[in-house]
Amino acid sequence: MTTFGQRLEKAVRPRRGDRFRKRFGKRADNDRRLGLRLALASGAVALVLVPFALLLVLVKSSFGPLNRLDEGVAQTLHAYALEHPAWVHFLQLWTDVFGPNTWRVVVVLAAIWLMYRGAPRLAAWAVTTITVGGLLGLALKVVVARARPHLPNPVDVAPGSSFPSGHSVNVTLGVGVLLLLLLPLLNRRQRMIAWIVGTVIIGGVAYTRVALGVHWVSDVVAGVVFGAAVVAATTAAFETWRREIGRRPSEPHFEGVEPEAKEHISPKGSAHGHRH
Repeated sequence: MTTFGQRLEKAVRPRRGDRFRKRFGKRADNDRRLGLRLALASGAVALVLVPFALLLVLVKSSFGPLNRLDEGVAQTLHAYALEHPAWVHFLQLWTDVFGPNTWRVVVVLAAIWLMYRGAPRLAAWAVTTITVGGLLGLALKVVVARARPHLPNPVDVAPGSSFPSGHSVNVTLGVGVLLLLLLPLLNRRQRMIAWIVGTVIIGGVAYTRVALGVHWVSDVVAGVVFGAAVVAATTAAFETWRREIGRRPSEPHFEGVEPEAKEHISPKGSAHGHRH
């Protein structure tokens, strides 16, 4: 005969079916949220690539209105550059300081720091993003083989093909990677400032390439769009990994590519952080 205590324990003990539904129902909810976020991320990448694909088609088909826009802007900015040598010097300084090699070095140094701090996967994401994006941009140059502007009395020259702008691709990749690494360290106001500064740097580099007469407007726009698409794609892939190991969904544009990495990035964190 069962005692009153045994009957009470049996009554209040969670049934196996309830535990099963609670455990696997929660996992199903997480899977649905992950699927939705990944679908939205993939959609965002596709939307970013649409303007690039459109520009590529228009460039390859020598679309008249686009050609006239490119030529008109190039001639206007070139005329201004010829009359203002000091302005040209400033543009050359800006484009050199924020050129592709700068971002490659900075991202590699950041990756070395992350490796030292015990965040190898985050380091791999940073290096992969800038390397793959840069190589794809270079491959597109070869495939499209668009001629650079030929202007009278050029103030600057550059080798290779024109579309997309390599400087624009790499500055977008570099700024994007650094921002997404550093956002976990910043408060709301600092994040806004960081995005504004990053946008100014990217826009400034894109402008210098056109103002110096080595790229068309469509080249630099395509470079920025392509760089943003690569960053978005690798960020979505990293978010997939985060969710697969049980971490909460994040908002990379606000929290960074890995919100949990604050102690890995900050010099004030523990000696070697916690390995992923």
